[in-house]
Amino acid sequence: MINKKLVDTITNDNKNTTVELIVEQAENHLFGRNGYPIDYKHTLELLQRVIHSSHHLGAYAVLGFCHEFGFGTVKNFQLAEQYYITAVSDRQDGDDDERVSMAISRLAFLRKYGRPGVCIDRTETQKWESIIQAGGKRSIAWIYRAATQYKCPASQYCLGVCYHDGIAVEKNEKTAYAWYRKSAEQGNCRGQGILGYCYGEGFGVDKDEAEAMRWYRLAANQGETVAIYNIGYCYEDGIGVKKNMTEAVRWYRIAAQQDNAFAQNSLGYCYEDGIGVEQNHTLAAFWYGRSANQGYPWAQCNLGYCYQNGIGVPKDASTSVEWYRKAALQGHARAQHNLGFCYQNGIGLEKDQAEALKWFRQSADQGNIFAFHSLGYCYQNGVGIQVNEKEAVYWYMLSAGHNHAPAQLSLGYCYRNGIGVDKNEIEAVKWFKLSAEQGNPVAQNSLGFCFEEGMGVTKSSKRAAYWYMQAARQNNAWAQCNLGFCYQNGIGVKVNPTKAVYWYRKAAQQNHARAQDKLALHVQGGLGARQNLELAFNLFQRAADQNHVAAQFHLANCYEKGLGCAVDLRQATYWFEKAAMAGCRSSHERLRRLLVRVCLLAPDSLPSVTTMNEHDLLSNGFIMGHSAPAA
Repeated sequence: MINKKLVDTITNDNKNTTVELIVEQAENHLFGRNGYPIDYKHTLELLQRVIHSSHHLGAYAVLGFCHEFGFGTVKNFQLAEQYYITAVSDRQDGDDDERVSMAISRLAFLRKYGRPGVCIDRTETQKWESIIQAGGKRSIAWIYRAATQYKCPASQYCLGVCYHDGIAVEKNEKTAYAWYRKSAEQGNCRGQGILGYCYGEGFGVDKDEAEAMRWYRLAANQGETVAIYNIGYCYEDGIGVKKNMTEAVRWYRIAAQQDNAFAQNSLGYCYEDGIGVEQNHTLAAFWYGRSANQGYPWAQCNLGYCYQNGIGVPKDASTSVEWYRKAALQGHARAQHNLGFCYQNGIGLEKDQAEALKWFRQSADQGNIFAFHSLGYCYQNGVGIQVNEKEAVYWYMLSAGHNHAPAQLSLGYCYRNGIGVDKNEIEAVKWFKLSAEQGNPVAQNSLGFCFEEGMGVTKSSKRAAYWYMQAARQNNAWAQCNLGFCYQNGIGVKVNPTKAVYWYRKAAQQNHARAQDKLALHVQGGLGARQNLELAFNLFQRAADQNHVAAQFHLANCYEKGLGCAVDLRQATYWFEKAAMAGCRSSHERLRRLLVRVCLLAPDSLPSVTTMNEHDLLSNGFIMGHSAPAA
């Protein structure tokens, strides 16, 4: 026990010296050094006396360490964080106080990995780690001495983390494992939990999944939430145990309810996808939110996606961007890509192609395959940068090489159309097929077209219909229309007007203009469906409004003949003219005749005019010269 007289001298002139002696005495009891017994409660009492009488930064640092690891008190990560922050608050550049450096290293850890109630901030982590790296081994001298000389299990764990992450020392997996092992064998739950990780991942030691689970369970029995989370992860992936999603959710929930951010995020995606639990988007967003508010970048990105798409929360693009940005600023690659996508398309903020490109690049620098593909798109289409088709192919190839289906599709288009590469239909089919086999509906439709036309592959109507069907079942409107055409004309399947109408209707409901026109023809003629002239007219109108040329011709025909609408020759003229200007030769011919009827003839003379040929119309002065064909 420290001498009472020594404590009383804190108010005297030798205050700084005396305070330092008290802090050293507290450490004597913390580590059981210099002949003193370990007495954690007395350690806390001494440190509390110091901070109540002075602003000794080292005392705050050691108090933080005690609260982080539960020495003489219940573990309290939030309080530990506060003490660490106080310890570093008055630090000046060049200060080399070992205890303060210890506080910086622990703050770097907590900001990087988080702990219940402590917010992750990878940007702040970089600031603290840079200070530690600049100081080298001196920055972890307090931890190193406590681990090596005093055999402190918490410090052994901390030293293992330094070797694990390469903080102030060269990264060394085997050395990290050795220190974790020393900590774990002394019963430290953090050491036990991370030792389980080493065995599970083969980090510094031969992989042994059963041994991983043994150490995880030892740590979990002491309430270590990361170990509890990892047990859930093992059940999810079948690591050392039989895969069991129900059991995974149970462990995730235990950790999540104790504010483990990783587990909260995992519980969120279990609810989102209905994995091991009944699907519930509201609860998914709830758990993502709990984790995101603790700064976990994956959860922030997932919550942003929920707000972007209205999953469990009201759709809110601006809030989506806020969460993407939070994660992106922490270096989360997928969030960086998603934020770039928002800038590219004006989702939740104003379009900014330069910003889009910036975030795509940051994401791509981390190897994100979605960003590779998006960069390819930017180079192909001049989004935020000058068009460079060869560079586009480079990025598409990089993404496609990682088996990213959309990039494989884009690469197929490049080969089919000679964009950035020599035109090569066989190579195009290869990439379409790779994408299609992963279930990409656009690629499936494109592959079907190749088989239908014999483009880069032996022509096969049956294979064409097969791939159209695969895409159509995924609600791809073009494939549905193409499949309807197959049933209408017996391409790879037996002619079946009813099925043709079924698939045309599916595509038409998605406002697919070609399908609307085809469906209208069937409904107008009563082919595979009950005849309904009014419905046919409405479908022609919808397709024509989308500038579908055939529909414009058919709509004009309706107006001319009163099919599903009142006869209106001026409207007929208007739509024939639009179609003719788009290159429809049938409309060009019909327009020439109709102009005479509308402008020059009385209604009772219409029948005679409609029977005139071009020579008759010219010789009777109804038209002057020949109409120019559509350009």
